[in-house]
Amino acid sequence: MAAIMARPRNGKIIAGVCAALADRFGVSRTLVRIGFVFFGLFGVGELVYIALWILIPKAQ
Repeated sequence: MAAIMARPRNGKIIAGVCAALADRFGVSRTLVRIGFVFFGLFGVGELVYIALWILIPKAQ
């Protein structure tokens, strides 16, 4: 059974998308944030971030 992904209330910078992804896959939050910045330079990072912001629910 897959773990449910949710945006945390603590430890987030903007919306918690990077923190949710890092927690779900067990990697560093900083590494995920650097990845989004890198892909943002090519124009796809922002679109993916906004889509995930909409799709990933807030933690209860």
